[in-house]
Amino acid sequence: MKKILIKNATIVNEEKIFQSDLLIVDDVISEIQQNISEPKDCKVINASGKILIPGLIDDQVHFREPGLTHKGTIRSESKAAVAGGITSFIEMPNTVPQTTTIDQLNKKFEIADKSSYANYSFMFGATNSNLDEIKKVNKNEVAALKIFLGSSTGDMLVDDQEILREIFLNTDLIIVVHSEDEQIINQNLEKYKLKYNSNIPFDCHSKIRSEEACLKSTKKIIKLAKETNARLHVFHLSTKNESLLFQNDIPLKEKKITSEVCVHHLWFSDEDYKEKQSFIKWNPAIKTKEDRNGLWDSLLNDRIDVIATDHAPHTFEEKSKPYLDCPSGGPLVQHALVSMLQHHLNNKISLEKIVTKMCHNPAILFQINKRGYIRKGYFADLVLIDMNKSWTVKKDNILYKCKWSPFEGLQFDSQITHTIVNGKLIYENGLFNSTLYGKKLTFNR
Repeated sequence: MKKILIKNATIVNEEKIFQSDLLIVDDVISEIQQNISEPKDCKVINASGKILIPGLIDDQVHFREPGLTHKGTIRSESKAAVAGGITSFIEMPNTVPQTTTIDQLNKKFEIADKSSYANYSFMFGATNSNLDEIKKVNKNEVAALKIFLGSSTGDMLVDDQEILREIFLNTDLIIVVHSEDEQIINQNLEKYKLKYNSNIPFDCHSKIRSEEACLKSTKKIIKLAKETNARLHVFHLSTKNESLLFQNDIPLKEKKITSEVCVHHLWFSDEDYKEKQSFIKWNPAIKTKEDRNGLWDSLLNDRIDVIATDHAPHTFEEKSKPYLDCPSGGPLVQHALVSMLQHHLNNKISLEKIVTKMCHNPAILFQINKRGYIRKGYFADLVLIDMNKSWTVKKDNILYKCKWSPFEGLQFDSQITHTIVNGKLIYENGLFNSTLYGKKLTFNR
């Protein structure tokens, strides 16, 4: 059907909560008001007692295609994302081959066009040797330019400072960075190798990829952005002191330097390594409770602008290896929203703030066209949530290709019941529409 009428929803949008009906015609929101009359040939969804929010925009995922498809694919991970209320994603360039040429970028768009449940865009990757390719990138077709200041996955570390400055001076793209100091990390790693040989405990990860490594790198890159007047966005803050480097006294649209935090850095602390071991090994590392509390403070007072996932699946076998052989990263898109809603139910954050940080702000920051809000004329990317339905994360309800989750065994007290992408009901109470309706994101730049 080309029309969907959502009745009696509790809508959370633009810092307001209100009761309304909502009519979708084709792929856009047509009406938002009470008591909308039911049109002919219309699917009706009774949303009484449920929350309706804009579809989430996750600006940081690794869906592993091409080249690493034993871990995940755009199809498998976008399916999990849609079940988790994420209707748009921006995927990272450290695939195999890397997205560091226009040719490889176009090939990823071709893959997503044929296989994505959700709306999609990609980041273009910077290296020490591809400045000419970076200059060719169309800023209206690509979400951003991604730079790894600390090596994470692959060999995309940009460690030549002169080249880094040239990149900052020669692109109109938003520059997004993974910010850790590689020299400090390597020095720390050698120290722990001397102490433990090859048997480094996983709780040393936050000491190897330390606060000092994060703070030094982030201070340095902010300084460069200010000197070159570049537009900088710093991914996945993991320390309290880093978060204090960012402004909260001007609107997001006016910020030249922005930041984000990921759901795992808001949930876990270094005390969880004892139980979770490798399954919470991320880069940057999970750090102390004090850091987690500081990240929360900066999120709530708007020094931190966006909540993302850094979804980065690896197989269970890969994550079962000893520290030095175990890759960093984990799957999160299916459980990101419900984890944040759990914080809301625990009186940590308001629904309005969750929607601002996970829906509105990514759309503002990346200047995404007609998404991230519930507005007449905008694309109908929408999520319905039952805030009174408990469920437990188990292997049989995990949708990631890797089939594990750091939240496995945990009970969440809210559940996503419906996800609509471009006006089409893609997910309903555990069942998926077999037709794919994800579209390439466009930008207003």
